[in-house]
Amino acid sequence: MKKVQASIDPLVIAISSRALFDLAESHLVYENEGLDAYQRYQIEREDKPLGRGVAFELVQKLLHLNDLLEESPVQVILLSRNSADTGLRIFNSIEHYGLNITRAAFCSGDSPYRYISAFNSHLFLSTDGADVRQALELGVAAATILPSNKPPAPKELLKIAFDGDAVLFSDDSEKIYKTKGLEAFTKNEREAANEPLAGGPFKPFLGALQQIQRAFPPGEAPIRTCLVTARAAPAHERVVRTLRAWNIRIDESLFLGGLDKGQFLQAFDADVFFDDQQGHCESARNHVATGHVPHGVANN
Repeated sequence: MKKVQASIDPLVIAISSRALFDLAESHLVYENEGLDAYQRYQIEREDKPLGRGVAFELVQKLLHLNDLLEESPVQVILLSRNSADTGLRIFNSIEHYGLNITRAAFCSGDSPYRYISAFNSHLFLSTDGADVRQALELGVAAATILPSNKPPAPKELLKIAFDGDAVLFSDDSEKIYKTKGLEAFTKNEREAANEPLAGGPFKPFLGALQQIQRAFPPGEAPIRTCLVTARAAPAHERVVRTLRAWNIRIDESLFLGGLDKGQFLQAFDADVFFDDQQGHCESARNHVATGHVPHGVANN
């Protein structure tokens, strides 16, 4: 198939080794027997591929975008608390699965979050909530990836769903809802309908996805995005006008007015859903892989 030619800025995804691969058994050795035993365990098994982690399929689909584009704009960076020595099994596993990941930071027990900005990352995925919070404080979109109770379905199309307030947008309006209630929130959004919302941590990531979408002819993009928000009319208008002001198009928008999001995410067939509220994430993970974004007033 002929690749699409377009000038696209790189989309950089940083991922922890425990999100990419199943290191649960290895981690148990570390917790029960200590670092020396963990190192021996990994070195003895460095030619045995690790199992797939909770974000493996998502990373695989993101890298597949490079097969469709001339410039290969998607870059995945591995960030790990392993040493380079014990990390050899991780790189061997990357080679085993044919993942085009060539850059990594192995930090020998320290948190690798400080390298996220140095790699110019748009998104950081990890199973460690503390590292995710640190990344968000650096201004990078980040999420604690939670395993889904539903196995991913094989399909070519990459589908990503986002919550609105505190994820794509700032949490300014959500603060009003939390402190003053629904009526005050609705009144504020109606009066501010023509004022674009400030961007949240995932705005740059959505913008980078949009660049890739625009490289393809209309209707042929291999990415589909969806906004899944608890907002309802009349608070929807400010969202629509905000995205218009940002010159960003969302393929599908669901204004649910407080309905449970899980079945709608299942209907959209999302590969991953990002939300700031832990309760929403626990519900969503019954249907799709879910990333908790510990940002904003709901996480204070």
